[in-house]
Amino acid sequence: MKRIKLYLNLVLAGLLLSVSIVPVTAQDETLRIAFSIPGFNFPFFRIMESGALATAEELGGVEIISLDGQDDDAVQLSSAEDAIAAGIDGMVIAPRTTEGLASLFDTLAEANIPVITVDRRSDAGTVLAHVGADNVAGGAEAGRFIAERLGGEGRVIELLGTPGASPAIDRSQGFNDVMSENAGIEIVAQQTANFNSADGLTVTEDILSTLGSSTEDPGFDAIFAANDDMIMGAIEAIRARGLDPSQFVLVGFDALEVALDAIRDGSLTATIDQYPNEQAGTAVSQIVEYIRTGTAPEAETFLTPVVINADNVDSASTLIGQ
Repeated sequence: MKRIKLYLNLVLAGLLLSVSIVPVTAQDETLRIAFSIPGFNFPFFRIMESGALATAEELGGVEIISLDGQDDDAVQLSSAEDAIAAGIDGMVIAPRTTEGLASLFDTLAEANIPVITVDRRSDAGTVLAHVGADNVAGGAEAGRFIAERLGGEGRVIELLGTPGASPAIDRSQGFNDVMSENAGIEIVAQQTANFNSADGLTVTEDILSTLGSSTEDPGFDAIFAANDDMIMGAIEAIRARGLDPSQFVLVGFDALEVALDAIRDGSLTATIDQYPNEQAGTAVSQIVEYIRTGTAPEAETFLTPVVINADNVDSASTLIGQ
C-alpha cells in the first residue's frame, strides 16, 4: 500500500512539474515584448512598429520595447541580447538576414523566451511561429502586372534587396518565375540596391549608363524594385537621365506613403501592399496569447500581397490611421 501511495505521489509531482513549464502569465501582469527590426531608417519598419504599438494598447498590459538594428546584423544581435539581459517576456523580430542571428535564437531558447519572426524569416534556430506576407506571391503579382502592361514584350530591370534577406530572395523568386513564362520579356539588368533609396539611385544610374540609355532608346521598358525605397531612387535616376518616369512601367513593393503619392502624380505605376500593420499586430497578438494562456499559434501565418495602382491607391492598408 505504501508503495502505491509513493507511486501516486511521484506521478502527481510529475504532472505538476509538466504543467509548471507552460508559459501562462496573469492577465494583469505587464508583459515586456521586445520588437526588433533591421533598421528604423526603413520607413516600412516604422509602419510595422505602429502596428505593434497599436495592438499592444488594444490588448492592455503589454509594453513594446523597440530595438533598432541599424541595418547591421551585429547591432541587431547586440541590442536584442541587451534586451534579454534587462528582462523580457517575449520577442517579435524581423531578422535582417536569414542566417545572421543564429546565436540569438540559441540564447532565447536557453532563456526559455518565446520568439516570433515577422516579415523576414530566419533559417537558423527555432521559433514559436512566423508571421509575414507571402513574398513569393507578391513578387509574382509584380511580375504579372508588368508582363500585362508590357503586352508580353519588353526589357526589364530588376533591383534586388539586401543579400541574404528573405523578402529579397522570395520576391525575386516569384518575379522571375513569372518572367520565365514570358519569352518576349528580357531581363536586361539585375542588381542589388540593398533596400535603400540612395543605392536605388546610384545602381540605376550605373545600369542606365551601361545600357547607353537615351531619349531615343532608353534601353529598358520597365523596372521592378523589391521595395519602394529603391524604386523611388530609380525614379530620380530616370529623371536625371532626361527621361520621363511616366513613360515606363515602374513597380515597387511596400505601399509606402511616398510611393502612393508617386502613383497619384503618375511617376510610379504600381506598388505591392503587404499589410505591415497587420503583420506586426498579428505577431504581437500571437506571442501575448501564448505567454498568457499557453496557446501556441499556427507555425506560419501568411498574408497575400496585392497590387496597388492608380485604380485602388486610396485603399492601401498603409493609409489606415493616417
